[in-house]
Amino acid sequence: MTSRPGRGLRPPLRLRLPLRSRPRPTLRLRLTLVYGAVFMLAGLTLLGVTYLLFNQQLTEQSESRFEGAPGRRKEVFIVKDGVTLQGEDAIRLLRQEAEVLRDAAVTSLLTQGTLALVVVGGAAVGLGWVVAGRMLGPLHKVTDTARKIAAAPAERGLHERIALSGPEDEVKQLADTFDTMVERLDHSFDGQRRFVANASHELRTPLTLNRALVELAMHRRTASPDVKELGESLLEINARHERLISGLLLLARSEQEIAERSPVDLADVVAHVTRQVAADARQAKITVYEVTGPAPTTGDALLLERLVHNLVENGIRYNLDDGTGWVRVASRTVSGGKVEVEVSNTGPSVPPYEVPQLFKPFHRHAADRVVTARSAGLGLSIVRSVAVAHGGDVRARAREGGGLIVVASLPRGTAYPP
Repeated sequence: MTSRPGRGLRPPLRLRLPLRSRPRPTLRLRLTLVYGAVFMLAGLTLLGVTYLLFNQQLTEQSESRFEGAPGRRKEVFIVKDGVTLQGEDAIRLLRQEAEVLRDAAVTSLLTQGTLALVVVGGAAVGLGWVVAGRMLGPLHKVTDTARKIAAAPAERGLHERIALSGPEDEVKQLADTFDTMVERLDHSFDGQRRFVANASHELRTPLTLNRALVELAMHRRTASPDVKELGESLLEINARHERLISGLLLLARSEQEIAERSPVDLADVVAHVTRQVAADARQAKITVYEVTGPAPTTGDALLLERLVHNLVENGIRYNLDDGTGWVRVASRTVSGGKVEVEVSNTGPSVPPYEVPQLFKPFHRHAADRVVTARSAGLGLSIVRSVAVAHGGDVRARAREGGGLIVVASLPRGTAYPP
């Protein structure tokens, strides 16, 4: 059994490579080229009109010299090289000489005019470049401010303003409109942070009251086992809500700028946190390794402690439960004027595409139930907010064999005396 040629064969795979975008000329260069082109076009037009008028004037003057009055013949005598010419011969000679002079004058006009046009055109292009730069200066200021806002994490760059001064032209109106928009966004984010902080603070009181009432009902002598079991479940849910409210308060606080800064050595923070979590680590059968090196920085000591504590706490919580798990905490000073805290741990495998999602609020890894989970899903969000508030950042990557490696980088500060 034979098959038809080409039947059942797939067409060859064609790879379409992305075309490299050619760099477009800047607006300043385009304006300069437009200025230069318009100037050269106007100069060439002027040179052409001058040539036509000059040629016409020379022709008219040359003809008027050899024409007599109406009805009379003009007699011309000329002596050249000892030879006397008169009549038509003299006029013909004078016409030839006049033609030579006219051609020389026209050639001189075109040559020198073109050279002058090129020189003046080059000067005009240079002047147009300078003028275009001066005119586009306010636009560069608008662009620089927009880049600062875009480069700043989250909404921390919204305090930037252009505040352009000058005449009320189109560029000034654009800058003022941009400032108004950014100011409204800044107020909106501030209002959101204040709302979260106020709401979280107001919710603390009823949660505390609920916990007290549940504990009172559980510790009654007449409380049945069902009531005690129900009370334990309610206390667990209430404790989770309290952790959520505390996390929201801390997140709202960490998203604000750090007004008062003090010298802090992250090595001391790491040592303090590892002592705090020692009991939880033993209970979870997790070994905590501490590798501290000098890492001086400046900032809020409590927030920096919370940053390290959340990283270590997450490393202990999401780990192996067979007694072989470990968490390694290290502090060090790196090049580029930075200090770092690195927390690595064993644990379940984390897909690389899921790592960025871990820093979003209320995101939990693995099958952590919402109601009974010990975590509120704000740990790494608080870590990032604290780092950004101190002028740093946080990066994470999946560890080979399972677990994560999280590095918090902060600006280096001056070391303080012990």
